[in-house]
Amino acid sequence: MIAKIPPTSTRPALPRTIWMLGLVSLFMDISSEMIHALLPLFLTTTLGASVALVGVLEGIAESTAAIVKVFSGYISDRIGRRKPLILMGYGLGALSKPFFALATATFPVFAARFVDRIGKGIRGAPRDALIADVVPPEIRGRAYGLRQGLDTAGAFIGPLLAIALMALFNDNMRAVFWFAVIPGLIAAACVLLGVEDRAAGPEAPRRAPPIRLGDLRQFSRAFWGIVGIGVLFTLARFSEAFLILRAHDEGLPLALAPMVLVTMNVVYSLGAYPAGAWSDAASPRLLLLLGLGALIGADLLLALAPGLIWTFAGVALWGVHLAITQGLLSKLVAQHAPERLRGSAFGLFNSATGVAMLAASIIAGLLWDQLGPAATFLAGAGFALLTAVLILAQAATRSRPAGAK
Repeated sequence: MIAKIPPTSTRPALPRTIWMLGLVSLFMDISSEMIHALLPLFLTTTLGASVALVGVLEGIAESTAAIVKVFSGYISDRIGRRKPLILMGYGLGALSKPFFALATATFPVFAARFVDRIGKGIRGAPRDALIADVVPPEIRGRAYGLRQGLDTAGAFIGPLLAIALMALFNDNMRAVFWFAVIPGLIAAACVLLGVEDRAAGPEAPRRAPPIRLGDLRQFSRAFWGIVGIGVLFTLARFSEAFLILRAHDEGLPLALAPMVLVTMNVVYSLGAYPAGAWSDAASPRLLLLLGLGALIGADLLLALAPGLIWTFAGVALWGVHLAITQGLLSKLVAQHAPERLRGSAFGLFNSATGVAMLAASIIAGLLWDQLGPAATFLAGAGFALLTAVLILAQAATRSRPAGAK
């Protein structure tokens, strides 16, 4: 049964730090997506890389970010502070941007992407834990949805700027990469000047006690269940680089390649906050299944429906599934983690999904090179369907009376 949403007047207001974290994410995503919208084609058309290599690069980059989150989450729990790691992470992201413009071979691109994703890993778990630190449980869905919505607004503003700059500079991708440095630096400045750290109460020690391996026992079965669901989701949702390559295969001109991420992220941004608010009142299982349905529909369109119109319809459905599920998964991690280990919980979750992203992107790239684009997206639909079946089976098991056969 779905609970009633409380009247707006009775809800606590979102703290200033949440809005500032949203603006930080906005500017950093503008910077990153100006590059990411062009990077797959820069690698394949300018530097001569294969699609399989693009898959490996994306997988390693994203999994690196996720694995680093384990350590940054642990450290933020250990020192009792979040902001220093958040600042370090966004600072590294900003500093990596010039190296994309300077790259003349695949290895420098790999190195720049690696540093950028290390920065993402350092900031991710402390940032998500800080949101849970400063927001009461009854509005956490809204808080995660707001940050994700602003983050994703940057993810479509960045590609739009890339399109305009590509037209201005006659398809010179390196010039676009140079312009991406500016919003990255603004993001780091916003952290430094606008984000307030968690408040340590008067009863809190100056330094938290060390976290031991035995503390893993404090994580409930429900938490590990969320980790498992996140891993399966990630296997079904490989890198968005493959969406760009698919649209290019269907005839999208190089200068308009960023429109793929614009389309996906407009839908994602518009849906993230309403979906977050909905998650404060609705069944998580229902929202997860709706998100998986959208992902399966996206994969089937991208695999089987020819033409750019259907390709962009699939890209839009991809954005729908992200809007419904990504903030929800963050909320569920915060809900089922012990407060003292909240940063570590986000680190563990993101580490597991990062390893899955590496596997998913490598598999997607190999399938693309060996069997074609349709095989890549059909495999994604298969993983999504398997995830939905397991969620339904888990629900049936929980609802079965004790002793029933």
